[in-house]
Amino acid sequence: MKRREFITLLGGTAAAWSIAARAQQAERRIGLLIGEDYVVFVGAFREELHKLGWSNGRNLRIDMRPSAAELIAINPDVMIAENTPAIQGRS
Repeated sequence: MKRREFITLLGGTAAAWSIAARAQQAERRIGLLIGEDYVVFVGAFREELHKLGWSNGRNLRIDMRPSAAELIAINPDVMIAENTPAIQGRS
């Protein structure tokens, strides 16, 4: 085999390997600790992630749980929790 043929073969193999590695990229998990009132937030959140190239079921999984213990048990890559404002006027 000539040197040019070998280099072409090597380059093609590296390119194919790179494409295959990206195709097998691990699915990322986002855990949401939110109440039912935040369904609108989840829809908007998914839309924005989709614009950035992340889609549920392809390279992303979004799990919603009602308790922090359940959310921690599924071991997500990122956890997001709703924020309840503090009650003012308490003494």
